[in-house]
Amino acid sequence: MLLEKQIRGYSGWFMLFVMVGVLILGVVMAASAIRAESTWQIIAWFTILAIDAVCFFGVTAVYPNQARVVVLFGKYWGSLKDQGFWWVHPLTTRRRVSLRIRNFESSKLKVNDHDGNPIEIAAVVVWRVVDTAEAVFNVDDYEHFVHVQSEAAVRNLATTYPYDAHQEGQTSLRSSALEIAHRLRQEIQERLAKAGLEVIEARISHLAYAPEIASAMLRRQQASAIIAARQKIVEGAVGMVEMALEQLSAKRVVELDEERKAAMVSNLLVVLCSDRDAQPVVNTGTLYQ
Repeated sequence: MLLEKQIRGYSGWFMLFVMVGVLILGVVMAASAIRAESTWQIIAWFTILAIDAVCFFGVTAVYPNQARVVVLFGKYWGSLKDQGFWWVHPLTTRRRVSLRIRNFESSKLKVNDHDGNPIEIAAVVVWRVVDTAEAVFNVDDYEHFVHVQSEAAVRNLATTYPYDAHQEGQTSLRSSALEIAHRLRQEIQERLAKAGLEVIEARISHLAYAPEIASAMLRRQQASAIIAARQKIVEGAVGMVEMALEQLSAKRVVELDEERKAAMVSNLLVVLCSDRDAQPVVNTGTLYQ
């Protein structure tokens, strides 16, 4: 496993000044040698000019948030990370690697959640290169590696958790967004660490039931919401009936036997729990008729 080694080149402006100076001097001296018909001087100065021309290939520019991976004859030389104009060995190859923060959005993946329900899921991954040597030499194409491994991690995460929580406190894809995002980032980071990449953030960007079961699951969610609302209504109605009976008894407004209490409780529950407004009925008889 190659680890990044940061290097510094020579000042590009200084080397450019030297090479231009050598070029001018070589042209002048070569012309003088030709006029003097000195064979060895001609060969010497043309050799110097050829070497000087090759040295021009050593100049390179490094932009902000960018690095150059330098390789000499198949051996990793180091990485240039300092921005500026530099000169390195002219026979080296220098691959440009961006250190900027990038994001990747996966396609909508169709997978089964922990309960076996088919769902559609997609995620956004924010990442960057932190080790240029590992990114270049450990994988063929680190950008493609990010795409494949991120989608694999999203698939694995979707099969680990249910879409909806069926018990209180249960972790689910829909209701535990922060925990799921942390788990997704951790899993993707484990997969990308070997390529010298850092995952800054990973979040689910799309989550829905598959079209073939979406309508059925929507009815299920609506039924669950209605049941939960009814439970709250019944709890409140029972408390109000209990409070009404206690206050009637405490203030001696009316004396009711058990049969009349049952009738009153029934009427109050119908009024309080009904989804429609109650219609008042005027009793013109006695309490028992």
